[in-house]
Amino acid sequence: MDPKSMLDALILGLIEGLTEFIPVSSTGHLLLAGHFLGFDSPGRAFEVLIQLGAILAILTVYAARILKILKDLPHDPRTRRFVIGVLVAFLPAVVVGVIAHDFIKRVLFESPMLISITLILGGFVLLVVDRLDLRPRYHDAMDFPLPMYLAIGIVQCLAMIPGVSRSGATVVAAMAFGSDKRSAAEFSFFLAMPTMVGAFAYDLYKNHGALTDAALINIGIGFVAAFVAGVFVVRHLLDFVSQRGFAPFAYWRIVVGAIALAAVLTFG
Repeated sequence: MDPKSMLDALILGLIEGLTEFIPVSSTGHLLLAGHFLGFDSPGRAFEVLIQLGAILAILTVYAARILKILKDLPHDPRTRRFVIGVLVAFLPAVVVGVIAHDFIKRVLFESPMLISITLILGGFVLLVVDRLDLRPRYHDAMDFPLPMYLAIGIVQCLAMIPGVSRSGATVVAAMAFGSDKRSAAEFSFFLAMPTMVGAFAYDLYKNHGALTDAALINIGIGFVAAFVAGVFVVRHLLDFVSQRGFAPFAYWRIVVGAIALAAVLTFG
């Protein structure tokens, strides 16, 4: 076991948990950090598989809410429509993810310059949307109309470009289609569950043969770190967004992207 590799896995796991549910692109941060750390990830499986820790973070924090949804599902039309809405929003990612998986992993994941640029551009988009005088029509993620769920799911597919941000794409889309900030952030949590589970399962299927014992140990370390950091973020993000909006994340994206771009241009 390589102590440096294990330490890198711990750092990257913390980055995953801290950034997965905020609109800054966890994948972009992981790929850039891994690039500059010199972290070896066979098939780029580490960056996808440690998301299981973040998934379990949501399930832990939202356990009571999820159980209530499951309990109400057989007899409550509003709950059924919401679950259908989440699945409808998830479907575009299934189609695009299966079709473009190899291109995403072999081309887009290997371009630190692209990631740096998308971080910067996404930061400006988030900043503009945060400052727009939007008049929300929906204040609960369970009340979005079905076409809106589908539209959010289509926009989410942009996040397959590393640096765009899955949560950022869903939040911006939800707000543009009439959601308030808190409900947009909360829906990004719910949509993350099937999206991340699907990405985890498909990537494990595609890369299980390339996973060595050392890689599995690193994934385990990253998983635990992502879970602990993810629980912290999920517990506090909605209140933060309600009070401060998304501008702090927009500035963070721009600064990190600019530093990374300068580093890539200087050191490669």
